[in-house]
Amino acid sequence: MKKFPNAFVILIAVIIFAWILTYIVPQGSYQRILDEATGTTKVLNDSYQSLTSEHLSLMDLILSIPRGIIGRADAIVLILLIGGCFYVIEKTGALNQGLVKLVKILEGKETLALILVTALFTAGGVTIGMQEEVIAMIPILLLFGKSLGYNTFSIILMSYGSTVIGSSFSPSNPFGVIIAQKEAGLPLLSGSQFRLVVLAVVLIVWIIFIIRYANKNRIDKIKMPSAHESMTTRSKIILSLLALTFCGVIYGLLFLNWDFNEMSASFFALGIVAGLIGQLGVNGTGESYIDGFKEMMFAAILLGLANSISLLLKEGMIMDTIVYALFGPLKYLSPSVSAVSMMVAHSFLHFPVPSYSGQAVLTMPILVPLSDLIGVSRQTCVLAYQYGAVMADMIVPTNGALMAVLALCNIPHNKWLKFALRPTLLIVLIAAIALVVSVAIGYQ
Repeated sequence: MKKFPNAFVILIAVIIFAWILTYIVPQGSYQRILDEATGTTKVLNDSYQSLTSEHLSLMDLILSIPRGIIGRADAIVLILLIGGCFYVIEKTGALNQGLVKLVKILEGKETLALILVTALFTAGGVTIGMQEEVIAMIPILLLFGKSLGYNTFSIILMSYGSTVIGSSFSPSNPFGVIIAQKEAGLPLLSGSQFRLVVLAVVLIVWIIFIIRYANKNRIDKIKMPSAHESMTTRSKIILSLLALTFCGVIYGLLFLNWDFNEMSASFFALGIVAGLIGQLGVNGTGESYIDGFKEMMFAAILLGLANSISLLLKEGMIMDTIVYALFGPLKYLSPSVSAVSMMVAHSFLHFPVPSYSGQAVLTMPILVPLSDLIGVSRQTCVLAYQYGAVMADMIVPTNGALMAVLALCNIPHNKWLKFALRPTLLIVLIAAIALVVSVAIGYQ
């Protein structure tokens, strides 16, 4: 039996397919204007028109690879620097000692550990839209999870999967809800009560699913290397600094308008300080950083390759055509059916538009007037975007973060898709019910 293509081959194939589509799908575009108050470009509703433009050449296809990687430079740097930071901390022995201590505390309480980790990563998704940040933590999470007897799928569900759940059903995700509400002309963070109720329901179902799966598919616990049974003072200081850095980064993202660059700088500084405190020395700290970069490089490149796909569709003038084809027919449906159909359409659109913040900017100006016309509230319109676009991050192969996580876990995408489709559809079903309820109650 031939081996299924790895993540690199899949993304290259999708990039080529996207280029071929630019010759097949009719070209078209919406008119856009620059909002001088916010500095953002807005799409004008009902401005779609067919165009005839020169097709992308073979050289454009080849150039999309480096240009896509360059376009995600900030996220790539973040992955490399966080990965390097964790590798340095691991070399000091602090992570090993901390994990040994944690595993010992949680011995016999594995289900509690699963719930706590799931809740923690869900909170990361709710607050800061965490996804890419999980990539650098995967090696540590695998060690931790397997030491408790959980298989790789359980570990991905409780970490990356939980960030997707949190991001999708969040009342305050800055890269999803806030951008979409701004584009929809809604007060920021409005309608949070309904979102919190749905989030609570989804989180309970999600945790129950993970517990049932994880306990039915337990593996033999791996032995944690325990050269030091008790934590040294240096390790305690390093792990305390790690916790403080996480708290500082979350505070900066929520209240200081931080972005990936500030996060990268924070973790880079932490790695340097941790290496020196851990007595690795200047050269040892530098060498550990380099080794960490090597570990994360493949995952980082996958993130950039995913960006090349949407780049080709935009420059090939077919992205707006895809949006027009997906959302145009909704005006002929009832409000409840339209709301659910919006969610489904957003899920399909997320394949060529793996950035859900970019998807909000692209679609909200088109969908908001349409929602007003068919009797779907703007809050419900934003909900449909949240649930459809962000939940698609669980399975779409064009999502660089997902592919990077799978690559680090050595899981082919087809195997993941077969496994993840069931829990994803379960959560999407709850989301669809929530949309129908939101229409019924006139959610504003």
